[in-house]
Amino acid sequence: MKIAVSGKGGAGKTTIAAFLIQALADRDRQVLAIDADPSPHLARALDFPQAEEIRPIAEMRDLIQERSERDGPFYRLNPKVSDLPERFMRQKGNIKLMVLGAIQQGGAGCACADNAVLRTLLNILLLSPNEDIVIDMEAGVEHLGRGTIASVDHLLIVIQPYRGSLETASKILALGKDLKINHLGIVANQVHGLEDLNYIQDYSGVKPIGVFPDSDEVREAERTGAPIYNADSAFGKSARDLLNILERMK
Repeated sequence: MKIAVSGKGGAGKTTIAAFLIQALADRDRQVLAIDADPSPHLARALDFPQAEEIRPIAEMRDLIQERSERDGPFYRLNPKVSDLPERFMRQKGNIKLMVLGAIQQGGAGCACADNAVLRTLLNILLLSPNEDIVIDMEAGVEHLGRGTIASVDHLLIVIQPYRGSLETASKILALGKDLKINHLGIVANQVHGLEDLNYIQDYSGVKPIGVFPDSDEVREAERTGAPIYNADSAFGKSARDLLNILERMK
């Protein structure tokens, strides 16, 4: 199962991605976690050793330059990246982690060339036949415009019960449909009760396929750097329930 987690910045997509990854690992599944956010925090959320020392591929400027073979406006459309997972992948138990990051800016063709390296690497990782994959995507809709996750089984859009989050979700849903992603779903986060759920459904016209409660325990774990997947049993149950729904949608 290949799951991409998207949404507006601050909606909680890294937190929910981490809970989904741990829920899969608790089922004795082999899981590949991919952090494709320009501000990557998935390693810390999963309590990987020396998480703060993991350098995203996107920040390895010399490596990106070498693989893109950029020469002015010209660069390789299919750069060689097949050796990078073995060199830079981390592992803890049955969870493997690859921190890609994302290109924030560039000039003179740099952004396109650099993104070609990351896109090719992500596509190779998505071909893994023996692992469940969860991708923590960058916030917003830019990654959908580049079509980098068209091959995932599920695109989950994490939202909170307020207008700005729902507006971003609507844009992601529309672009996901354009890409013909198999299953698109809204996941509600920081839900206080039925009033929040009704607001989400009335505004978006879509019923969330997953609901995560507002959690002081998860919030405190994120602030202190503690392993968040141990913080709240109700949050963990929401992750397990969501996985059950996704598996039935195959």
